[in-house]
Amino acid sequence: MSAIQQQRDQAPVPGVGTTPEGAQSELEASRWVRGMFGRVAHRYDLANHLLSANIDRSWRNRTVERVRDILKRPNARVMDLACGTGDLLVALEREAGRSLIGSDFCHPMLAGAKTKVARLGLKSALLEADALSLPLPDASLDLITIAFGFRNLANYRAGLVEMRRVLRPGGALAILEFTQPPNKAFAALYNWYSHRVLPILGGMISGAPEAYKYLPESVRKFPEAAELATLMSESGYNSVDWEYLTFGIVALHVGRLK
Repeated sequence: MSAIQQQRDQAPVPGVGTTPEGAQSELEASRWVRGMFGRVAHRYDLANHLLSANIDRSWRNRTVERVRDILKRPNARVMDLACGTGDLLVALEREAGRSLIGSDFCHPMLAGAKTKVARLGLKSALLEADALSLPLPDASLDLITIAFGFRNLANYRAGLVEMRRVLRPGGALAILEFTQPPNKAFAALYNWYSHRVLPILGGMISGAPEAYKYLPESVRKFPEAAELATLMSESGYNSVDWEYLTFGIVALHVGRLK
């Protein structure tokens, strides 16, 4: 059994990974997250676009812009991890102009991505895999992106280490994720919306209110942007930089390897 697999079977350390209510170990947390996303997959795109007023499209566009230099490298191997129903994967493939890889550990989400990729006439390959144990050789990718999936990992540090394992020298990891806004007044308003309004609207759209109760709690427990940058540096990423988007409700981190 690998060190990462051993970590996942142990009780979670606060702040190390996602902690859904009732989960007593990293393995239970992972199973809960997989099941939750499976229940909302059929309405995931609709909920995302409505609840963000379509601003989520601009977040993905900014992510593509930040990693364009690698996307344009000849024969660069790129994986969109925790790809969900494939919105970022689609944007990445269109920019790269070639087939990429999308990966998720939730089968209904991956099925949605497969349908979307085929409908749009794209050719990216899809892989059902856990981000904490990727079925890839060392140093086999040039770029990994992960949009709104990193926060749901059962162990953040283990995830960063696993992603670094499969990246080549000169490669990069881009993490697009919700975070706490730095402005206290705006943060108070955003938290009110997240805890009072989002669970009601999200539950009505998706039919799974527990998913949209989990969302604001997972953001509240997630490391702040500066803390995530530090964790990335400690996990072996060089030249880590990040930026806030949309008044700081989202942060985009990019860590590169020498």
